[in-house]
Amino acid sequence: MEKKPIVGISACNLGQPVRYDGGHKRSAFVDGQLREWVEFRPICPEVGAGLSTPRPTIRLRQTEIGIRLVDDKNGVDHTEAMQSFSERVLPSLDNLSGYIVCAKSPSCGMERVKVFNADATGAERNGRGLFTDALMKRYPLLPVEEDGRLNDARLRENFVTRVLIYQEFQQLQADPTQGRLLNFHRKHKMLLLSHHQNLYRQLGRLVASSGQSSLDERLNEYGKMMMAALARPASRRGHTNVLQHLQGYFKRDITTGERQQLHQTILDYRQGKVPLMAPLSVLRHLLVRFPKPYVQSQSYLQPHPEALALRCYL
Repeated sequence: MEKKPIVGISACNLGQPVRYDGGHKRSAFVDGQLREWVEFRPICPEVGAGLSTPRPTIRLRQTEIGIRLVDDKNGVDHTEAMQSFSERVLPSLDNLSGYIVCAKSPSCGMERVKVFNADATGAERNGRGLFTDALMKRYPLLPVEEDGRLNDARLRENFVTRVLIYQEFQQLQADPTQGRLLNFHRKHKMLLLSHHQNLYRQLGRLVASSGQSSLDERLNEYGKMMMAALARPASRRGHTNVLQHLQGYFKRDITTGERQQLHQTILDYRQGKVPLMAPLSVLRHLLVRFPKPYVQSQSYLQPHPEALALRCYL
């Protein structure tokens, strides 16, 4: 990795004591394993909006004029202060390649945040933190994930993959050519196929349609479809499809016994008997014996630093 991706993060997830009670919600994975591979930009929207630490709890409340951010103790409305903070800081975040937010927070939560009714007698988990909502509207392609969801191995691997691919796409956008777009798509074809077969096909057609629209228009559309495809974590079925596709490149090189062994290892993975690393290890061993430049160029084989061990539990 030539340059570390810059990832925004709720400051409490890095152990900073900025929560309403003066505490934090440090994430062991984020502040430990991941820290070596990314550059964090910690932000606490509530402190940035002028709230003290410690402070009374705040809630999202549904009112006649929309959802408001209200002090739970004395009813002070902090909506405008949060909106003002968001307007100040969001323009400076265009270099981010991802964002990790604090779950359930009325400022940072990504989904299922409690929204209380007007008299605070009941609530529905259908809201999103005000700052995160503004962030995702301004940067719709930006990979965003909650700290708690990163405890799930599949979602963790998916988020890191999205961050690294998005960082590379940002570099493409900074110096776009048709050739660079073709090379980008060629490199990530198998990865995209593992996530979303239909969008993979659409992306291929889009890249090939060089004379039908401007490069900027194609890049814009490509980014939308690519990030939509990657937002869906790759399933065992998707991985199996790609593994069987890659197996075909060795059909003339390996013996019948080796072919049957690889086929069975892929099926064992599909049935949940072995982790993804089992068939991948066999393919990597075959690539040492029988180099295949196209296969070796595929980001699918190692989309993130191996030291993170993100595929060991898939």
